Amino acid sequence: MRRAAMATFAAAETAELRVALESMGSTDAVEIRKPETGLVMVRGRIGGDGAPFNVGEATVTRCVVRIASGETGFSYILGRDHEKARLAALCDALWQNRDRRAEIETLIIAPVRQRLAREREEARAKTDATRVDFFTLVRGED
Repeated sequence: MRRAAMATFAAAETAELRVALESMGSTDAVEIRKPETGLVMVRGRIGGDGAPFNVGEATVTRCVVRIASGETGFSYILGRDHEKARLAALCDALWQNRDRRAEIETLIIAPVRQRLAREREEARAKTDATRVDFFTLVRGED
């Protein structure tokens, strides 16, 4: 469950996280590891045997925070958005707190998942609109 929540925080827009956390009131946290940007190697697989290969590098920003009740939140965000990394780590810490989890689920996780589902459906509809189905007729030359 936490993995899915963290993935949702990472997929959220910075503004979505900021607005939701502002509406929650006091969400102070101590930065254990300030947002920092680095590179990770992205691996892929291709071919029938699925042999792994290095696709390239991707920029990632990570952050670690601790809230007053003691929960520690972590985030790894694709890109260089330090604010988003801090907000996502704060969301993770708050989600771990049983008293705040329902709030996080309602204000952040549910709306972000709905937006992501809507975007996937729009992309699928665009793809379906331009799909070409190929077929062949038996030519009798066998």
